[in-house]
Amino acid sequence: MADTLGGWVISEMAVASPYGLGEDAFAEGVLAGRRAAAPLDAGAWPAPYTEAGLIPGFDVVKALGPKGTRSMDRLTGIVVATTGLLLERCGTAVADAAKETGLVLGTPGSVQSVMAFTHDALSGERPFNVNPAHFPNTVLNHPAGRSAIWHGLKGPNVSVSGGAASGLHALNYASRLLRGGHADTVMCGAAEEFSVQRARLEHVLTEGAGAPLGEGAAFFLLESVRSAQRGGRTPRAELLGCRFRVFTRPELAGKALVTCVTDLLQETGTDAEEIGAVAPTGAPGFPGEQEATALEEVLGPRGTDGRARLELHDLLGGTGAASAALQFAGLLTLAAHAPWGTRRLALVTAVDVEGIAACALFRSATADGNGPR
Repeated sequence: MADTLGGWVISEMAVASPYGLGEDAFAEGVLAGRRAAAPLDAGAWPAPYTEAGLIPGFDVVKALGPKGTRSMDRLTGIVVATTGLLLERCGTAVADAAKETGLVLGTPGSVQSVMAFTHDALSGERPFNVNPAHFPNTVLNHPAGRSAIWHGLKGPNVSVSGGAASGLHALNYASRLLRGGHADTVMCGAAEEFSVQRARLEHVLTEGAGAPLGEGAAFFLLESVRSAQRGGRTPRAELLGCRFRVFTRPELAGKALVTCVTDLLQETGTDAEEIGAVAPTGAPGFPGEQEATALEEVLGPRGTDGRARLELHDLLGGTGAASAALQFAGLLTLAAHAPWGTRRLALVTAVDVEGIAACALFRSATADGNGPR
């Protein structure tokens, strides 16, 4: 495989996590291996969720101000705040070219907003039953659309949903926008909120195996090498490709992921030995078990290959749709502060309980695996 960066590169990122807002807080927590889940008020949250990884002190109004946030839900607030952090890191060049900058968000939408609106529709007083100002929060593309309006982004605006793999779907879609000439730069990533409603659904969906839960967001600026050079930005990594599969039964999850990884390695001309770091979702229950088995089949037994391995689930909690994006952000953090050696390639994988397997392959920006920051 060629050793120079080409294609689509990630030049900036922004993170909101249970460690706090911003990349510095995220890096400090990840590098220290600090567990971010904290106890919850037993009277406010349903069993068995006695702890969760919440963005500390995050409040929509405090983070964004009172203007235009009266009816904004938590998920939208997280997306608007995190994309704002990314724009700050990108500098004025991207902000000035907002009409050419796209936004792709991976999200399931706000479970809290949908269920609360539905509850009001069934129990509210006639003739209106519901507060119409809250309806936009129930629409899947509302957080991305609101963020584009808030920050003046006028390029393509897309929302995708794919469970734990949502961040990889967003990266893949963003690369397609660039390849098709629909934008010069694309902000892409994924976000998830924590709520009572989501906690109850997750408890049923995972049969109680999913606790604790977390929330957060990670966004990346994806562009060509030439675009990064014009903007004075140093590429941090190159996106080599993404692959996706669906499975219809839990026992087929591992096979689906093996197919994803082997296809991607073959199509990029990569040998498994070139991969120096891997970041699996590592969710409890069959998704994590099948994911681990699949990675051993493709990469060899864990702990004997000298690869760096990053598992954020135990640190942040189950971050749902934001999982893969936060995993990739964690790999960029390792590349910048704790290089994994001379093997520059890194693999992100995801297996979701609803039948989705996915992977993405990246190349670190420098020969020793040590990023530019």
